[in-house]
Amino acid sequence: MSASREKQNRQEQAGSGWVDPKTAREAQQRKQEKRSNLLYGLIAVVFVLVAAVAIIYRTNIIPKVATAATIDGENYTAAEVTFYYQNAYQNLQGYASYLGLDTSASLKDQTISESAVSMLTAMGFSAAEEGQTWYDYILNTALTQMAQIQNGLATAEEEGFTYPDGVQVQYEDSMSSLEAAAQASGISVNQYLANAFGTSLITESLYSTQLMRMLQYEAYAQAYLDSLTYDEATLEETYEADPNSYDRVSYEYVSISGAAESTTDEEGNTVEPTEEESAAALAAAEETANDILASYQAGGDLETLAEDNGGTYTSQDRGTYSASSTVLEWLFDDARQAGDTAVLESGTTYYVVVFHDRFREEYNSIDVRHILIQPATGTIASGEEGYEEEQEQLNADAKATAEELLQEWQNGDATEESFAALAMEHSTDGSKYDGGLYTKVIQGDMVDTFNDWCFDPARQPGDTGIVETQYGYHVMYFVGENIPAWQVGVSDTLASEDYNAWVESLTADASIEQGDFGLSFVAA
Repeated sequence: MSASREKQNRQEQAGSGWVDPKTAREAQQRKQEKRSNLLYGLIAVVFVLVAAVAIIYRTNIIPKVATAATIDGENYTAAEVTFYYQNAYQNLQGYASYLGLDTSASLKDQTISESAVSMLTAMGFSAAEEGQTWYDYILNTALTQMAQIQNGLATAEEEGFTYPDGVQVQYEDSMSSLEAAAQASGISVNQYLANAFGTSLITESLYSTQLMRMLQYEAYAQAYLDSLTYDEATLEETYEADPNSYDRVSYEYVSISGAAESTTDEEGNTVEPTEEESAAALAAAEETANDILASYQAGGDLETLAEDNGGTYTSQDRGTYSASSTVLEWLFDDARQAGDTAVLESGTTYYVVVFHDRFREEYNSIDVRHILIQPATGTIASGEEGYEEEQEQLNADAKATAEELLQEWQNGDATEESFAALAMEHSTDGSKYDGGLYTKVIQGDMVDTFNDWCFDPARQPGDTGIVETQYGYHVMYFVGENIPAWQVGVSDTLASEDYNAWVESLTADASIEQGDFGLSFVAA
């Protein structure tokens, strides 16, 4: 398939609201397993350190003791505020070009546009105001984050909350990774952190302290989220109020592009199509779509008709609703009946659509634990002699390790608890800190082979096995069934609302005071 055809297919699929059901959506994408953006990029991003000139600045005595912020009576130094400020800043950097943020210029001299405000909201970042400087926005984000952590940890202490073992394991893993990265760079941990944060204020001691606070807060917040449950009456009522958000549809369609192609003149310049040419191309696409529909209604096969007429065929077993999609709007219309067909226009594309069914997913979600063993990184580059042989050996070694772990578990207590302990010790997946646990998994959440093992009709609690995916080898432990799949979506909606309200409550009455002198040492 040519690059242009591949691009066209993607555009057509996007216009229809189509989502590839085979996209790999591993454990980190499950709400119960996702980790907060609090730790994003703290080690990986390296900045150039600008050295201070004055000796007193080089010693960092003042910024280490000067109060930059006071939250509910607790003072924070410029170094501590810088830690959270840089963390919030680094979270944004991957989206800088979309947000109109110039990372090479002072953030105090750049203001947030109206479009950036909308994008920040859509991407789940904290709310911003048009005209606000990026420095103020990032600083406010950092201070709010600090207040959340401070008050969340205080509440956890009041309740006598016991932090799970995974907190300490994740802390030790993170510090080991930091030390290994510094060693590989041939510098000290303090220098590595100075490079990463763009300031020598962030020392190993400060970093480790704030890292533990973050991890403890995340564990407490996750425990609160996990505690949110809803009775069947509430779930049913929420579903009935907005069934489009939770129902699924099965359908197939053929997309026909009606976009006129540009041409090239004798000098090699691109010549855009005229209005007449564009209208003609669109009319031709409509005629082709109508011909395909007529042939399908006469007994033809839609996929074959797509191939014969230069169209793109798509089939979806469990499509989700989108108000921005012409195709999905039609599919989710209450008047739809099995076998309904139509030719729909969206932009410069025509769709021949066949509706099969609309349904609520009644099957039960599942809980499962796993231990991921990834093949080691090879020493031979792709394409070089011996590469394939080395990869085969690395895969074989990973599989052997997975088999050994399963055997070790079977030779021991062979309980769910002992499996969780092995996962926390050996898995390379982020879920290891929860003992490899995924809860309320529904069809399509995991890659195909993982998904198929979990939803095997013969699967029973306590079943084990080894599954290969593109990520490596998974030692599997089937915990059992959970609530129906449709209820997962509804409960996630309700829990998200309640969780966000809880997070906001942590800072609703917080007193946050900024210390101008201390803040002068926080990079902008």
